[in-house]
Amino acid sequence: MDHAAILERVIALTSEELECDPAGLSEDTEFKSLDANSFDLLELIIAIEDEFGIPFDDEKPQTIVSIADVVRVIEAARAEETS
Repeated sequence: MDHAAILERVIALTSEELECDPAGLSEDTEFKSLDANSFDLLELIIAIEDEFGIPFDDEKPQTIVSIADVVRVIEAARAEETS
């Protein structure tokens, strides 16, 4: 799965979990701009873990502020799997 496909899926999951319009989301979208609280982000992280089969470290949720951050975590986890 390439960067564009991961981004597309993360945007779709974000839209589903945070109940927002996917057309208004981009790689640069920050979750605070979507009025997402910590519970919302936890639900999103769980959905992403399930979708991509990757665990998030306990400290990673605090460093994730945007859709781009989520994509980077997924890409890094996939790179580790293949090395």
